[in-house]
Amino acid sequence: MNASRGKVIDEAALVEALEAKEIAGAALDVFEFEPHVNESLTKFENVVLTPHIGNATVETREQMGDMAVANVKAVLAGDAPIHSVY
Repeated sequence: MNASRGKVIDEAALVEALEAKEIAGAALDVFEFEPHVNESLTKFENVVLTPHIGNATVETREQMGDMAVANVKAVLAGDAPIHSVY
């Protein structure tokens, strides 16, 4: 299952593993060459593809907003952002 960044998964290797039945299935919310989806992935019944909506819940979006507000408050207070990506 990949719901992080598309390039984390080598989709060509994933297709090979699925064809060889080395893995039972896959679920992807992001894609290696987003917004393009590897056409081969759409042919499997054991693959779930969603359009980058894995975080689309009220609770998650509220938490994302809370994190953004906390970061702004920290920076305005002269501190480093609480949630930084390096």
